Formats: sequence, structure tokens, C-alpha cells
Amino acid sequence: MEAEANSGSPEDSWAFIQRPGEGCRTVPLAGHVGFDSLPDQLVNQSISQGFCFNILCVGETGLGKSTLMDTLFNTKFEGEPATHTQPGVQLQSNTYDLQESNVGLKLTIVSTVGFGDQINKEDSYRPIVEFIDAQFEAYLQEELKIRRLLHNYHDSRIHACLYFIAPTGHSLKSLDLVTMKKLDSKVNVIPIIAKSDAISKSELTKFKIKITSELVSNGVQIYQFPMDDEAVAEVNGTMNAHLPFAVIGSTEELKIGNKMVKVRQYPWGTVQVENEAHCDFVKLREMLIRVNMEDLREQTHSRHYELYRRCKLEEMGFKDTDPDSKPFSLQETYEAKRNEFLGELQKKEEEMRQMFVQRVKEKEAELKEAEKELHEKFDRLKKLHQDEKKKLEDKKKSLDDEVNAFKQRKTAAELLQSQGSQAGGSQTLKRDKEKKN
Repeated sequence: MEAEANSGSPEDSWAFIQRPGEGCRTVPLAGHVGFDSLPDQLVNQSISQGFCFNILCVGETGLGKSTLMDTLFNTKFEGEPATHTQPGVQLQSNTYDLQESNVGLKLTIVSTVGFGDQINKEDSYRPIVEFIDAQFEAYLQEELKIRRLLHNYHDSRIHACLYFIAPTGHSLKSLDLVTMKKLDSKVNVIPIIAKSDAISKSELTKFKIKITSELVSNGVQIYQFPMDDEAVAEVNGTMNAHLPFAVIGSTEELKIGNKMVKVRQYPWGTVQVENEAHCDFVKLREMLIRVNMEDLREQTHSRHYELYRRCKLEEMGFKDTDPDSKPFSLQETYEAKRNEFLGELQKKEEEMRQMFVQRVKEKEAELKEAEKELHEKFDRLKKLHQDEKKKLEDKKKSLDDEVNAFKQRKTAAELLQSQGSQAGGSQTLKRDKEKKN
């Protein structure tokens, strides 16, 4: 092996060094070195940084989503109960800082307010899918930055989706099947039967079988607890057979025997939340938090986020290899996409310029046509004005002639009247003289 490594050109030797996984040798150590403390270093670093876990609760209003969260984490989260009058599905996100022993957990609970309350439920899944994609997009944008701060970045990607199924005892609703089918490629879906104390044990067993059959026949891929780790393979295999979990949530405590337990009280008796003979709450808590929380986080990053990232980069034109199976250069791909984008931008700019010129020409033609119509209208009004003016002048002349004729007649009449009065006066004087004589 040494002879092969040292023989040949320096380029061949460098190529060998670049691939340490091929032909690596196992050598013994003469004494203690200290890299066996790496797991402890990782644990200390993780504890100092803290952990984050994000849960999405999907289900109709009134199935006890908030109560189950309170029961799972043994606390009382803030929140108001939702009504059935929501116009659409709204996602409500709340983040809490939890501390247990020396481990800190930043927990985010996302609730689907108004899910299943509308008459038309056709697009009820869309806001949920868009919310999940938005968290993936935010993480991708942080990754693509030149100066990344992923160690301080609040990872808001959904790690687990608890899908609450109504305890009908018959079959899944079409809304449940459609929604889980849309979510199974984007998030780890864990179906649970909510308020399972509403149906009997025999009905619950049949209901579980029916749900599993419908999920398989409709191609819905739910989260399976991992089997690759020998330490948890046995318990995970057993728990996979119990899916979907039939759970009950309650924050009410009652003293039974010598300890306080969480129960739901009914007139006929009490149901103990943490009693595995009554429900699967303990199984859910064990699998979700105590055994597989890290696997849920890892599956979200390595499977669901990677699928989203790959599709997004392929949409942007990036590929791992070219048609000749040669690796792509990121710089060359970027330059090619940039040139393509600039070409498209220039083409669109030219199209917009031509469209602008065309619209200017059309506008000019419209303005010229409007100007022509205005000139024609002005000419018509001018001619009409001249005609009216001529008519008025003729009428004025006629009236002036009539006034002059009237004045002449008036003058003649006044003259005749004055002559007549003079003649009458002389005759009166003559008669008076004759009387006196």
C-alpha cells in the first residue's frame, strides 16, 4: 500500500491523499492520545448551545391539541381556545424556553387554528404546506448568505407533525387523507387518535387497523421510528406496530393510592393518562421525546429539507453533473445562469421598449385623430357662428328699417296733429270775435 501511495507522479499522490476513505490503514496506538473524549466534548458543546424542537399540531378544533401539549411537557402553555368561526386556516406559532436538569430546550408549538371548520375544506391544507415551505426557505436563505450565522440561527423547521384524528371509530375523513398525503414529503407525520376514551377498546382496535389500511392504500408515508440503532431497535419496532397512538390529555390531577396522577374524571369513573392500560400517552411521550427526538430533527434536515433544497436549486438551474457526467463548476453555472438572466432581461427590456414605442405611436395616432376631430368641430362651430351672426345682422337691419319708418310716420303724424290744432284754434278765435260783435 505504501509503495502504491508513493509511486507515480505528485498529482497521483495528491489524488490518493484527497480520498482517505479508500485504502485507509488501521494502525495501533502506543499510548493514550485523548480523542476518545470527543463524545464528551460534543455533549458539553450541545448542552451549552441548547436544543430546539418544533412541533406542528394539525387537527380539527376541539380535539384537545393544546391540552395534549400541556400534558406532554408537564406545564401550562399560554394560549386561548379557538372558535369554530374562523374564515380560513391560520397557523399560530408560540416559542417557549424550557429547562430540565442542565439541558435547555427551545420549544416551538404551531397550531392550525380553524382547520376543518369551513364548509369548503378543499384548500385547508394549503396554509400548512406554505408555512412548512416558508421555514425551509428561511433556512435555505440563511445557508446561501456569504456570512452565515447558522450556529446562532433559530431553526424554525418543523421536526414533527402530530396529526390529530377524530375518534369516530369508522374511517378517516377525506380531509385527513388529503392533508397527510400533502404533508408526508415535507414533515415527519405521526398520526394519533385524539380523545381515545370516547370509544371502546374493541372499537379502538378496529379503528387503528382501519386507519393503517387506509394510509397504506392511499400511499401516505407516516414517520416510522428508526430501526438502525440496535439500542432502540427493539422498542421502536414494537412501537411502530402500535401506530397510530390512541392518546388522552389532561392537566387535572387526582390522588390515587400514594401518588398524584393525571386523570380525566367521568360520572362512571376516571381515566388515567399515564396508565398504559387506558391509553397510549406514555408510548407517545417515550417515542417522541425520550427516544427519537434527535432522529426527528435529523430526518427533518437530511430528508425533508434536503428534498426541498434540491428541488429549489434545480429550479434555479444548478445540477451536480452535466450531460457528460462531469461535475459542475458552481462558478461556471452561476456565470451561465447570470448571462442567461441578463440575456432574458435584455430581451424583455427590448420587448418593453418596442411595446412602449408601439403604444406611443398608437397614442400619437389617437391624439392626431382627436386633434383632427377638434379642428373639424371648431370649423363647424365657426361656420355656425358666422351663419348665426349674419342672420342676426339681417334681423337687426330689418328692425332698424322698421324703427326708421316708424319714426317717419310718427313725425308726420305729429306734424299733422300740430297743424290741425292750429287750424282749430284760429276758428275758435274767429267765432269769439263774431259773438262779441
